[in-house]
Amino acid sequence: MPLAVLASVFVLLAGVLHGYIFLMESVWWTRPTIWRRFGVGSQADAEVLRPMAYNQGFYNLFLGVGAVLGTVLFWSGAPEVGRGIAMFATGSMVLASLVLLSTGARNLRPALIQGVLPLIGFVFFLFVWR
Repeated sequence: MPLAVLASVFVLLAGVLHGYIFLMESVWWTRPTIWRRFGVGSQADAEVLRPMAYNQGFYNLFLGVGAVLGTVLFWSGAPEVGRGIAMFATGSMVLASLVLLSTGARNLRPALIQGVLPLIGFVFFLFVWR
């Protein structure tokens, strides 16, 4: 059971992080502090990228919701379903971080930020059997 708690903590943290990424990309995108964080050079460029960032933010939101929902289901009487949803969401997060890394070494830090928490949660859930 302690491993299930650890897995859940990491999956929930990954879900919250992806919720925050959603806010940055889909809600706060026009703030210079936000688009600069994503390497965008000007307000004009941020406006051009706004529809893409908006869409991408919702992908992050859906993955975050999946991680949280999976964890809630795991602990509320549907452990197999919850574990599967949590692992799908975190596995997708990890794969997305690898795609980000494939775009260049300059994206190592954001790829690690995006991918480490879900990777740990995913691996821990691999070994949880209820």
